[in-house]
Amino acid sequence: MNLHETRMSRRKALGAAVALMAFALAGSAAAATPTPFVEGKTYARLANPQPVETGSKIEVIEFFSYGCPHCAALEPYLDKWLATLPSDVAFRRVPVMFHDAWVRLARVYYTLDAIGDARKLSPAVFKAIHADGIDLSSDKTFFDWAAKQGLESKQVAAVYSSFTVDSRVKRAMQLGKEYGIESVPTVIVDGKFITSSDRVGTHAALPSEIDQLIAKARAERAKG
Repeated sequence: MNLHETRMSRRKALGAAVALMAFALAGSAAAATPTPFVEGKTYARLANPQPVETGSKIEVIEFFSYGCPHCAALEPYLDKWLATLPSDVAFRRVPVMFHDAWVRLARVYYTLDAIGDARKLSPAVFKAIHADGIDLSSDKTFFDWAAKQGLESKQVAAVYSSFTVDSRVKRAMQLGKEYGIESVPTVIVDGKFITSSDRVGTHAALPSEIDQLIAKARAERAKG
């Protein structure tokens, strides 16, 4: 989803659940179709590679937003892929903030991440927003929702307003600018390869593309 689409999405909130289902069905139907691995088409090499923050591990970043229906549709495929993450790969998510509501949803992500529940609760966050129509960009609504998920609402509120979350939100904004992110979901591998569902054609095909880029990054690292 790009900057223009986020504005349009505000006027299409009632159709989000239908859109989510359509994306999931489309991805499922195309899951068995192999995607060619082609530089300049299914992925690109960044003109200005960025240093990774994962040391010796190959870094995979998903630039996303809980408010993006495309990211919600990708989530089941990405969650399944994460269960098979190689030991030499580190995955992290970086929220993109195209407008104010997404800034607050970035705080939601970093709050859950700080508490240690982001991986477990992210599918539920997407469902709450896109299927159930719950506005988790409202802090009070988020705190009440978190309590229903078994979290301590006072702890959630304290972390949500903390200096740590403030700092991580600012760093995410900076990273989005450094990588020139204009749409989500976008995946960066090892600071130098960029791909997305749009590039490979379906959400279902994206994990395979990421695996191939990890292999490519691994081979390039071995060459020094």
